[in-house]
Amino acid sequence: MDSPIYTKYRNIIQKLRGLPEKNKLLILSLVVGLCSGLAAVILHSLVDALHSGLTALLAHRSEFLLYFVLPGVGMLLALLLVRYVIKDNIGHGVTKVLVAVSKNESRIKPHNMWSSLVTSVLTIGFGGSVGAEAPIVYTGAAIGSNFARYWGLSYRSVTILLGCGAAGAVAGIFKAPLAGVLFCLEILLFNISMTSMMPLLLSTVSATVVSYLLLGDTRPFECTLSPFAMVNMPFYLILGFFCGACSLYFLRTTLWLEDKLGGLKAPFKKWGLCALGLGLLIFLFPPLYGEGYDFLYPLLNGGTISFDGETWLAGMLHVPWLVPVFFLLVMLLKVFSMTFTNAGGGVGGTFGPTLFVGAIAGFVMARTTNLLLAGSSFSVPEQNFVLVGMAGLMAGVMQAPMTAIFLMAEITGGYDLFLPLILTSTISFGTIRIFEKYSIYTKRIAQTGELLTHDSDQAVLTLLKTSSLVEDDFSTVAIDATLGEFVQVIAGSSRNLFPVIDSKYHFQGYVSLEDVRKDMFRTDLYDKRHVFNYMRSAPEYVFEDEGMESVMLKFEKTDAWNLPVVKEDRTYIGFVSKSKIFSAYRSELKELSQD
Repeated sequence: MDSPIYTKYRNIIQKLRGLPEKNKLLILSLVVGLCSGLAAVILHSLVDALHSGLTALLAHRSEFLLYFVLPGVGMLLALLLVRYVIKDNIGHGVTKVLVAVSKNESRIKPHNMWSSLVTSVLTIGFGGSVGAEAPIVYTGAAIGSNFARYWGLSYRSVTILLGCGAAGAVAGIFKAPLAGVLFCLEILLFNISMTSMMPLLLSTVSATVVSYLLLGDTRPFECTLSPFAMVNMPFYLILGFFCGACSLYFLRTTLWLEDKLGGLKAPFKKWGLCALGLGLLIFLFPPLYGEGYDFLYPLLNGGTISFDGETWLAGMLHVPWLVPVFFLLVMLLKVFSMTFTNAGGGVGGTFGPTLFVGAIAGFVMARTTNLLLAGSSFSVPEQNFVLVGMAGLMAGVMQAPMTAIFLMAEITGGYDLFLPLILTSTISFGTIRIFEKYSIYTKRIAQTGELLTHDSDQAVLTLLKTSSLVEDDFSTVAIDATLGEFVQVIAGSSRNLFPVIDSKYHFQGYVSLEDVRKDMFRTDLYDKRHVFNYMRSAPEYVFEDEGMESVMLKFEKTDAWNLPVVKEDRTYIGFVSKSKIFSAYRSELKELSQD
């Protein structure tokens, strides 16, 4: 006999399942927000605890051991966990979420609700030079996707809940609900209707509340800012161009280095090389250790920075003109330390390093300006430029200027700097768009033609899958069959198109009913003529996994209404028709745009 508690629980579940989908979506968005916020708190707390514990444990030992060995240990632990337990590629979390939305009907595997969190804790806690934001976004998106699928929601609702989870994760880790919504709208969810904003807002607010309750009301980046002065606007304009250039360097260097390291197929050999490179970089430049956020606090508050006893390069900080040089090196090398961490088996994102590099870019710009103007009474507030630089690089690397502006304002309380934030972010975004159409998250997906965009037509074509539109009920005929044998095939078919195949089922061409109609009743030709006498060549081939945009270009080029679908070796699969594509397009567009 069922217990009363179990019976009550089952009744609640049944009542929830019976609710209209819109109501279920609102309830689940609140639940997903709470869970994503809790996941963000857990990740933040575990990283801090592991980082602090290891630092205290090894405080009496040589810092060489701390900075050189520990990051590689964390990468190795994450690599072993991924390779032998998870057995799935979980790196590049935000990109994986985009792939799920664009290609996998917003489905994310259940293990991603915990696997990215655990592996990123090991990676960052041991000093890996990456950020925790992308893994927690992947975790939150997985929570939303799996909750929605469990409750049997439609594709559109699954996508919205996936976005709720990702937005809740951003809101939870930064205590920034508005930035979470904008992150979702600018980077993850495309063509979302205004009526779908309610679930996003419920998710981000609930995640932020959880973060405040469990972590306190301190901001992620406490800073001491100087009052805004209009006289500094030309320097913020220059900072925008500088951030755009740094963003281009960040994006292209990251992708280039990933390609180079990706050529190493032996995972443990790659780990050894990356661990050695990362350890050396961190030993020489301690700010590259871990997320690096602790290093930003003196920059954001105008404090004194000192590394005496930690690196042989610390002496550079005693020479005024070498200070910006030191920080420029840190900024340039952060890209290498980040890529070494991810390529060597660690799990982390580019979100955190983007903020780090942006802060350093702002500091380098401000300190250089102040050194050049040292003989005058004028100076720029360095901590203000550090904050605005974070927004500038985020706007460029992620190509999400609205998210950058409001995230920086929310996490620092720097609303007084709204004008500089807007100016620098806009200039940085515009600068990189001259050279790069896509962000660091979308560039590789765009190269495959599987990226959803803000263009409704393009988004629908991306969602349509060639494999789901193939019609395979055509009667095939052998290329050497006689006319008499062909007539028997026609008699048993309901279609007027007949694919011609050889003995290995390779597509050779096709015959239409019109081509053979005049000879169908001439029995004297039944043994004299063959299928190859009537066969036409296909104007184009469509491959089974080809993108719909490419398929539509082939239809436009050939002016055909039907095209054969084949495998790479030209094995026949079926036909795809322009009319069926149009019908599927109208259906998908209606589903995508409905409120």
